[in-house]
Amino acid sequence: MDETEFWEIIDSTREAAEGDPEDHADLLVERLLQLDPDSVLDFARHFEARYNRAYRWDLWGAAAVLLGGASDDAFDYFRCWLIGQGREVFEGAVHDPDSLADLLDDFDEEIDGDGEELGYAADEAYEQLTGAVAPDLGIPPQTAEPEGTPFDFDDDRALAERFPSLWERFGM
Repeated sequence: MDETEFWEIIDSTREAAEGDPEDHADLLVERLLQLDPDSVLDFARHFEARYNRAYRWDLWGAAAVLLGGASDDAFDYFRCWLIGQGREVFEGAVHDPDSLADLLDDFDEEIDGDGEELGYAADEAYEQLTGAVAPDLGIPPQTAEPEGTPFDFDDDRALAERFPSLWERFGM
């Protein structure tokens, strides 16, 4: 599976779910069940590589603005949700987290920003197809610390300065 096919699967299932993260995860599992187990593992590798790539302090800060704070778990689920938003939103956010203010149409912290189930979709599909737990994907694990420079997510002023567009649109 190449990167284009990965993003096509993400996009088609998100569109069919009309943006609902839980429905998106269910539809993603259904779509992955149409593939062979090796292709599901390829999908999982693409997902995991992007998940690891998004482990950045600046993205964590953007998540904190959007979610009104972001614990470790909340940021993990946010990264899954971010992948689920598709290539343009994901790449834009990794390049410039403040660009999420322009890339997102709406953001409802009650339903958006939590893609936990998306993170399990490939594992679930693989287990249903094979009856076995997915093997190690053979990609480097995420770093122990996020990339970039840490900063205080509880400092509203720092968040507003670092993410002016996001703060204006979604901040406190």
